[in-house]
Amino acid sequence: MIRIGIGQIEPRLMDCEHNVQQLKDILTEATSSGIEVLVLPELCNSGYAFDSKDEAQACAESIPEGEFSQNLREWSKDNRLVVAGVCEKTSDGLYNSAAAFRQGKHITTYRKVHLFNLEKDWFLQGTKEPPVIGFRQYHFGIMVCWDWVFPEMARILAIKGAQVILHPANLVLAYCQNAMITRSIENGVFSVTANRVGQERELSFSGKSQVVNPKGKILLKMNEAEVGVKWIDIEPIIADSKMLTKRNHLLKDRRPDIYKKLI
Repeated sequence: MIRIGIGQIEPRLMDCEHNVQQLKDILTEATSSGIEVLVLPELCNSGYAFDSKDEAQACAESIPEGEFSQNLREWSKDNRLVVAGVCEKTSDGLYNSAAAFRQGKHITTYRKVHLFNLEKDWFLQGTKEPPVIGFRQYHFGIMVCWDWVFPEMARILAIKGAQVILHPANLVLAYCQNAMITRSIENGVFSVTANRVGQERELSFSGKSQVVNPKGKILLKMNEAEVGVKWIDIEPIIADSKMLTKRNHLLKDRRPDIYKKLI
């Protein structure tokens, strides 16, 4: 068993000082709850609804050197894993990224492949498939927000052995959380969607962060407005069984020879 936590927060657009303090509060709450794996929303350090690339640039940070990242790294030192969305600054440009820190070390950064709407104006598109990382004896996949609408992303994580998909998000469409139930069922995995709340400019964020099991049952769900941490203990090994019926295996029954037009 492992204790999975979600930090549902309300970042302030371009207010890095506030966002770091909010992170510290969430990490303190996660510590007191005994959380071992923590998932935080997309673009935690910056807010979301930029009006220009200059706005995004002003609150971006390098991973793992930035202040927000360093707080994540420090929290992970006590035998923990944390994945959080970060507005990332690189020499090439900006990325909408998810940074993973495990046991005091930066393990990987996944750069969002599928950019939503105006994100295409601020961010470069990620070019690598989503990663699966190990923690304890378990395997965790990472994808970010709008990746949910492309079933190939969750599927490649399942093929790579992910038992749990960690999903930082800034959801604004009404049906996104429901879609993650389907992603869990069709891949036989747990999914942990950490969403934000509040409003920025014309966008309202829906909250309702959740944990879903491989059969599509919602194990934990927050409401549309609360800020804080919720947790649940799960057994990721349950996701190793891909038998949907006695004769149907979710992965072995695939027919890639029929799906050639997908690529």
